[in-house]
Amino acid sequence: MAQSKDGGSLTPRVAEALQRLHAHELSGVVRYLHYAHMIMGSNRIPIVAWLKDQANEAMDHAWKIGEKMTAHGLHPEMRVHPIVETGKHSVLDVLAEALEYERAGLEEYKATLKLVLADRPDDPALEDWVRGFVSAETEHLEDAAKMLRAM
Repeated sequence: MAQSKDGGSLTPRVAEALQRLHAHELSGVVRYLHYAHMIMGSNRIPIVAWLKDQANEAMDHAWKIGEKMTAHGLHPEMRVHPIVETGKHSVLDVLAEALEYERAGLEEYKATLKLVLADRPDDPALEDWVRGFVSAETEHLEDAAKMLRAM
């Protein structure tokens, strides 16, 4: 287990969950930037702005996760999950893919929260930190779903 400066440690399961989340968020940066480049048409400007915001949010999440990992003596890997290029770049297709990506991310964060609760029951700070991501990812999922309903 990686030892933190305060003497605490993360279990291998929590450490690997953080690695997966870090890779998921780095993958999100690539995904959302690609989508932003591919949007065309009269609604391009607001959709591209939203996609760029999502890329920035993914980068911010990856940064925060990496910072938490290094605080616990871990080494964030330069891992990006494979991203399937569907070749579908209509606004509806891009938003549907974004919705699936956000759903997968939310499930990863919920799974990490369960691990933290099981493996680090006396670490409310880590629990609250992960809950913050669950909340943010829930909002992203809701935003993507609303955008699909409105079109």
